[in-house]
Amino acid sequence: MTATEVRPASPERRSTPPWAPLLRLVTGADAMRRWAVAALAINVLIVVTGGLVRLTASGMGCPTWPECSDGSFVAHPELGVHGAIEFGNRLLTFVLIVVVALTWITALRFRDARRPEVRGGRRRDLRWLAGGLLLGIPAQIVIGGISVLTHLNPWVVGLHFVVSMVLVGLATALVRQAWASRRADVRHGLGRLAGRVAFAGMVLAVWLGTVVTGSGPHAGDLGAVRNGLDGGQLAHLHAAAVWVTIAATVVCLALTRSRAVVLLLVVEVLQAAIGLAQYHLGVPVGLVALHLLGASLSVAAATNVLLAVRRRPAPAALV
Repeated sequence: MTATEVRPASPERRSTPPWAPLLRLVTGADAMRRWAVAALAINVLIVVTGGLVRLTASGMGCPTWPECSDGSFVAHPELGVHGAIEFGNRLLTFVLIVVVALTWITALRFRDARRPEVRGGRRRDLRWLAGGLLLGIPAQIVIGGISVLTHLNPWVVGLHFVVSMVLVGLATALVRQAWASRRADVRHGLGRLAGRVAFAGMVLAVWLGTVVTGSGPHAGDLGAVRNGLDGGQLAHLHAAAVWVTIAATVVCLALTRSRAVVLLLVVEVLQAAIGLAQYHLGVPVGLVALHLLGASLSVAAATNVLLAVRRRPAPAALV
């Protein structure tokens, strides 16, 4: 071979497209697990950053929507630190979009090697859950925009938070399905019932928590209206729902000995302690932020228990 001759590329090199590393990001069981966990983490994170917007009275830091201010989609220095905080929270939405979109693409591409005879190995449950997360993003964008345009109406803001909790629940279900084992966690009939009661109690407690917040001091802006309800009475109703949830969880644990229920009980006790502390200390910002994080973790743990106590066995683990 002369110096001017070019050695032909090996078949292996010719057959490997340049975008192969990108395909590996959205192919296989490991990718499905990673993106499911990432989707859950980013949904919890955006709940916390959204809470910080309210706790720092930055809810109107960007006074309009979809622009941050008239004629600009970015925060100007004139908007101050509140504009920067609200704009930063809006930017995190784009990270959420990327993560959830890649999660959905991975679910579409995934083929379960253990069940190739069922729909070619496609996992419809993963597709539906990832699709639900993806559809939740525009819904949240619209609700968030309405909350700004209505100057942080407490009922709209509360709806914004409730939908966030729904998305956390969907992301938790996606993680559990991606890591599912062959057997159901709970076989005791009363244990299943207690687990479902605990989940229902958690849903009620979260909703009552949004109503309590709508009557309290952390409106998101100094000029935002409150819902006009008695915050003290609402706090007692919220606490009652929490104690019913904890009682149902204790019963479920006694009957099932499930690790998922142990995790839920630990999260509930910590969340209740934070809630009591913030109530008696006058809802300081730091504890309220922890309570928001605890709400997300509580919903995730309760969703995990709801899936653990279902009658039908979970799907086979991904390989």
